[in-house]
Amino acid sequence: MTRAAVPHLLSRYPIGERLPSLYAADDFAQRFTSGLDVVLAPILSTLDNLAEYLDPRLTPEDFLAWLADWVAADLAPDWPEHARRSAVAEAVAEHRWRGTARGLREQLLRHANVHARVLDGGGVAWSTASGGALPDGPIREVVVEVWPAGPEPVDEPRVAALVAAACPVHLRSSVRVLSGEL
Repeated sequence: MTRAAVPHLLSRYPIGERLPSLYAADDFAQRFTSGLDVVLAPILSTLDNLAEYLDPRLTPEDFLAWLADWVAADLAPDWPEHARRSAVAEAVAEHRWRGTARGLREQLLRHANVHARVLDGGGVAWSTASGGALPDGPIREVVVEVWPAGPEPVDEPRVAALVAAACPVHLRSSVRVLSGEL
């Protein structure tokens, strides 16, 4: 489905029918306004269906990439249409968990079809007493253990790229590929 011109699209709001009675019987006025109706019909149809354009399940396929830009969804051009629609629909929820272990696990499952365990140590400490001891040295590396979620093997370069893109810049990341389910 595209937004290409639809031949013989009728306007739901013909201008000629809304003219004062003086012009209702005037042939020239009716022909002139019918020409405007032909130009305005696709615009009015789009505006009438604006909610559907903003719904990733219903939007025309050629509008999906633009909608993905609006919600900052990363789409690969080789993905099938249903996967791209799903990524756009889930982008806001995915952003909510971005930067967390849960978000990374879900991203790896969705985009690389692997299960993951994130070992990062947390890096947060607190004390009820002022002047308390500082926590141990900062965490310098995030280790992600992955194993296949389906029959195909783990695409280690793809997983490593996804992990590197999701980790904060001040941390190193490494990926360990495990065999079988855990």
